[in-house]
Amino acid sequence: MAYDIQEPFPVMRPAVRETYGPANLSGEPIFAGGFINFGYWRGIDVTAPLSVADRIRSQQDLYRHIWDAVAPMEQLRLLEVGCGLGMGCALALRERRPAEVTGMDIHSAQLARAQQAHAALLEQEPGRLRFAQGAAELMPFADAEFDVVVSVEAAQHFPDLEAFAAETARVLRPGGRVAIASFFTSGDDAPGEGAALAQLLDTFANGLDIAHPVTALTDALAAAGLSDVRVESLGPQVWAGWDAWLSHVCAPDTWARNFLRAYEQRILDYHLVTAHRR
Repeated sequence: MAYDIQEPFPVMRPAVRETYGPANLSGEPIFAGGFINFGYWRGIDVTAPLSVADRIRSQQDLYRHIWDAVAPMEQLRLLEVGCGLGMGCALALRERRPAEVTGMDIHSAQLARAQQAHAALLEQEPGRLRFAQGAAELMPFADAEFDVVVSVEAAQHFPDLEAFAAETARVLRPGGRVAIASFFTSGDDAPGEGAALAQLLDTFANGLDIAHPVTALTDALAAAGLSDVRVESLGPQVWAGWDAWLSHVCAPDTWARNFLRAYEQRILDYHLVTAHRR
């Protein structure tokens, strides 16, 4: 299904526009296979030399862990917010057999790449996969349109978590489930932790990533009327493996190696947040 290339509102932030447009983060070797996430490394020996196949598996396994938190998805309607190249959408169709999958992203360039990457799948299974342009804070969908909403390593870009939570609750049907995985500050001191992260990590310094405390998301989901809001730390399964992979492709003093340092200093962690609509 074609998508409508229009600039959504709110306006895209410059760092997001550049990173997922001309810079094309999905094409970087550290994000092998077109996925853009740090990976879930349980079951992978990160003390041994890591292959590209290991890296791709880690990224797929992150999706699998998230889907397990909202399982089952067979014959349900799935929305991924911040779908990027759509690799997770395609993997969900192959492995979890939902009735249909919608990948939404704010960036028209990413959607164009997704449409091209999955042209054969779009033709083979018409109506089961579509891509739509929209912002997390203003989704172009009807009320109660989806059974499951997931977002994988995108919430760190969302300026307004309250608006995102309200839109998520709106597009979920009663009984629907949501799972959001991303990295958040470990405490409630967002200004202080944000300054510390900006010193360690370029993506926080240039405004690509926002230093949200995880409680900002959980409070927003609860305020939006979602129930049974739960938080799981994925840090032990994410950070060591991510740094081990980076050690093969980045110098020790590369700023990206500071993600592990931020975790070890208890400034940053990786969380899976789940909830459901009554």
